[in-house]
Amino acid sequence: MCSRKIQLIRIMKKLLSIAFLIAFTTQAYTHKPILNDNSTYPADAPYEIEKPEISKAIYSTLTGEPHYYRIQSEVDFDFYAGILAAKIGECSLNSKFSFEVLDSEFHKIYLADGENFEWTPWYEKFGKQWYWNGPEIGQNFASNEVFKAGTYYIKVLNNSNTGQYIMAVGDIEKFSFTDIVGLIFSMGDIEDEFWDASKCTSA
Repeated sequence: MCSRKIQLIRIMKKLLSIAFLIAFTTQAYTHKPILNDNSTYPADAPYEIEKPEISKAIYSTLTGEPHYYRIQSEVDFDFYAGILAAKIGECSLNSKFSFEVLDSEFHKIYLADGENFEWTPWYEKFGKQWYWNGPEIGQNFASNEVFKAGTYYIKVLNNSNTGQYIMAVGDIEKFSFTDIVGLIFSMGDIEDEFWDASKCTSA
């Protein structure tokens, strides 16, 4: 009970710092966290990304097959996507991830090759958590390209199609009151699942 209370206090402190930075800074490098409990998103039933310019971080787990995300936009939009993994203490990176951007016919437009990318530790100061920062389509967590209106897919994969990853999409920081309240209920579950020290198998 005591440990749960300590965890709740820690989460509340993080949320207050995030809320303060959102309210009083013009550029906050934080993404709305989304815990994706569904382990399968095949090409014919992809995860739908709404409002692709609004920043979000989708926490998900590959369990044997690639994941597919779909963006459908009726207007041109600024595109950003990057992939990360949770950094647990001094544990080394167990799994690298790549992602492809595909057109509406599933033809490859871009490859963000995580296997041949030098992943680097990155501290996200608003959420006060460490990540492994992988490849991105954009620069420094920001868009540098406009996509034409249409349908696009993001395919996440690695050699074994297993492991936990974070898919970051969009670069406009926009949090509603409902979003901030939702963080209270999601951040604890995300940290418990993705920063579980028992998953550190190497140092």
